[in-house]
Amino acid sequence: MYANPVAYIFSCLFVLIAHSAMLVNIWFNGNYSETKDIAVLGAAVIILDIAYFVIILFFKQSSYVLDFLLILVLNMSMIFQSCFGKVGFDKKHFITCIVCLAACKGSYILCKNHKLLQKNKKFIYAAIGVILLIMLLFTNAENMWLEIGPLSIQPSEFLKPLFVLACATSIADQQHKHKVLMFNVVYDNLVVFGIMAAICLVQVKSHDYGSLPTFVSIYAVGFLLRICYPKAKFSKKKLIAGIIAGIVCLCIALKYAPDYVQHRLHVDIWSDKTGDGYQQSQALIAIANGGWFGVGPGKGFLVNVFAHENDIVFATVSEEWGLFFSLMMILTIIVITAVPLINPARSYYHGTMSACISAAFIVQMALNIFGSCNLIPFTGVTVPFISEGGSSLMVCGIMVGMLIAAQSPVFKEPKQTKQEEPVPAWRWQE
Repeated sequence: MYANPVAYIFSCLFVLIAHSAMLVNIWFNGNYSETKDIAVLGAAVIILDIAYFVIILFFKQSSYVLDFLLILVLNMSMIFQSCFGKVGFDKKHFITCIVCLAACKGSYILCKNHKLLQKNKKFIYAAIGVILLIMLLFTNAENMWLEIGPLSIQPSEFLKPLFVLACATSIADQQHKHKVLMFNVVYDNLVVFGIMAAICLVQVKSHDYGSLPTFVSIYAVGFLLRICYPKAKFSKKKLIAGIIAGIVCLCIALKYAPDYVQHRLHVDIWSDKTGDGYQQSQALIAIANGGWFGVGPGKGFLVNVFAHENDIVFATVSEEWGLFFSLMMILTIIVITAVPLINPARSYYHGTMSACISAAFIVQMALNIFGSCNLIPFTGVTVPFISEGGSSLMVCGIMVGMLIAAQSPVFKEPKQTKQEEPVPAWRWQE
């Protein structure tokens, strides 16, 4: 274990104090019938905090920063979701948070060894193909969910971590170029482009346009890191041409988008408050009504609006808890994405993986917040870690585990002998 004991204890206390302060706010300002409602919620949150503090000690990591940030934001989400409408205990969301934490540690174990992931990349491609096939056969524009007994699963969510792994690359991979016609290409790059095209086609067929920007952001970051790896001989002219081509494709897509998409792009929410502008207009009213410190947990009216717990959760939190708490929530998610970018990744593969995940989190959060505030067309995507939803929360846990794996070394530097020359650092990382 590499954790600093002082920093570890301080981090534990910080998380406990933050959650306790939120519970105290509920005690004084919340809408509840009996004090036992707060007691049950508080006990669940504090017990989950302490249990996770203990469990992470069994995992050998160089840092536990992301673990503390994850439990901080998850139990923030637990408190928010349990107070919408009236203070209680959201058992379903609590179970989902536990699944998220378990998924985090599971993906951490699976993604530590980048060489193993690269060696078995064909299975990642196959898994993506299976999910796309399931989406084509069993989902449609009216229902993007798979109902398996009491469980509801959204297949497109599980595409995200797999697509991140498909986009991740190493310097060694990018040096294996082949002559195709007049161009030197990397076969793996062509495969990833084909996967991106297939995802776009399936998403368009399913009318799930809201998720497309997230996948495009993953691919864009992965593509840039593939062609701009250290000492890569890539023409800036080609990069500029690629950006221009992307902008042209975006303009064409906007021009020939279906009628209902065009309507969303140009709808005036205040003149259509009972139609397509209903959710956004009510969200803006709720945010203004909440002010900086909110009307009180469980005292908002936005709970009467459809999808208040996921699609417009930013507005719901802003109304009941205030813009101050909402900004803290956003800042926590931003820090989760910033930590793996500030700290050097263990390999170029892991660096690409971290950058793609960070892009996905930021874009997805921005789509929800800006859509709720009517700065962009309403998309209906979730806020990572905060919105209710089993598939979404589980995938968020998987992706945080991947971020932790990117910074937790499992290989030791080879011992040098007199007969051997020193191994360059970049070579060892690969």
